[in-house]
Amino acid sequence: MSPHEIVLLIAMGFLGGVINALVGGGTFFTFPVLLFLGISPVIANATNTVALWPGIVMSATAYIAELREVQKKLPIRCAVAIAGGALGAILLLASGNETFYSLIPWLIGIATLLFAFSNGIVRQISKFGSGTNATLALGLGLAFAVYGGYFGAGVGILLMAALTLAGENDAQIANAQKNLLSALINGSAVVIFVVQGAVIWSYALFLMAGAIPGGFVGAHAARRLPKKWLRICVISVGGFLTLVYFRRIYFP
Repeated sequence: MSPHEIVLLIAMGFLGGVINALVGGGTFFTFPVLLFLGISPVIANATNTVALWPGIVMSATAYIAELREVQKKLPIRCAVAIAGGALGAILLLASGNETFYSLIPWLIGIATLLFAFSNGIVRQISKFGSGTNATLALGLGLAFAVYGGYFGAGVGILLMAALTLAGENDAQIANAQKNLLSALINGSAVVIFVVQGAVIWSYALFLMAGAIPGGFVGAHAARRLPKKWLRICVISVGGFLTLVYFRRIYFP
């Protein structure tokens, strides 16, 4: 690995950490750089998941007090998250590079749309939010966890929608659970990736070296930076990458 590649990884990790802390969507910056450096798609996704996981865990630990208020609901939701994340990771490794590569523009495109319309999605689903939908919400939670283990970008938005459907109307408590479930989904995927030797640790560690301080800076800058323009930036990058990969894969 050249010095220029190391600098690029740390810089993009830092940017991804900042963006994740502020508005989410850091994967749009970190995953493509691994592909750009020539890593195969499946290994790039696994390496990216490992690199960004510590930042997700840090976000989850910031909401311990809120989680105590819903601790009776957590065991089943956590179990579903862990199982779904592991299943998604297994599906990723089983699908192989060719299949996963062909899905990249679709996955990035869907994640971009979820990110762009996240507020509207959650707002519409909140109209149906009720404890009577708990079983449906749990089923959706499992499906979303599988997606999270497979790719992951935008999974936080999906989890918020599932929690809203389950009747979690307090935004802070729902966000606390979303962060915890995201950490567990990615954590179980990380275990699968590590056990299967699907991680290039040199790349993961340099990304992580940027992402951890990036998350710290982003968390402290959250009240001062204009989130509207950051969202526009993330959506623009996601849209651009969708077009790039559609052209590269389907119209070479």
